[in-house]
Amino acid sequence: MPRKQKKYHYLYKTTNLINNKFYVGMHSSNDLEDGYLGSGKYLWNSIRKHGAENFTREILEFFENRKDLVEREKNLINEDFIKDPMCMNLKPGGSGGWSVEQQVINQYNGRIKIKILKETDPAWVERFFKNMSDGQKNAYKNGRIPTPVDWTGKTHSDESKKEMSRIAKLRTGDKNSSFGTCWIHNMEESKKIKQSELEQYLSNNWLKGRKMKF
Repeated sequence: MPRKQKKYHYLYKTTNLINNKFYVGMHSSNDLEDGYLGSGKYLWNSIRKHGAENFTREILEFFENRKDLVEREKNLINEDFIKDPMCMNLKPGGSGGWSVEQQVINQYNGRIKIKILKETDPAWVERFFKNMSDGQKNAYKNGRIPTPVDWTGKTHSDESKKEMSRIAKLRTGDKNSSFGTCWIHNMEESKKIKQSELEQYLSNNWLKGRKMKF
């Protein structure tokens, strides 16, 4: 079965903040904050040794589809690239990494670690969002992501305003069938619960959102 199309396709660089060694790879995801650091064997041995909190991920380039991303990684990460003594890549790009099942496990572990770091390390949070911001700015600059429409000085027609108001009323408040609820998952199953129950589930290692699909 073909892989379901993801929203984001990007080339990233993960750096060990202790020794400055780096890993460059590709990733496709619907969530830019999924905690993914990479799939290299050398990289994950380093993460186990030093702890995920001592690594930072920078998004280098965005791509419109997975095919273009694979080609870019293949061209960039060649034999000369991996000869750099600071590089943690062990093989040329474009050949893939972990199995789908292992990627799911890695992403689950990454989400847990990011949750802990967000709650306990303000400096890490600042670095994380700066890297995200810089990566998106570069993507806009390079044309990988379309520049948002500038609505400065523009207005909607009266007809458009009425339609927007009608849709907004359907999406908000108790008229919405999902009002007061949210989705959670534990990597095995997804379910919708009341917002008032969310904290209880999160304390039992559930994650907010639906289970990732491949």
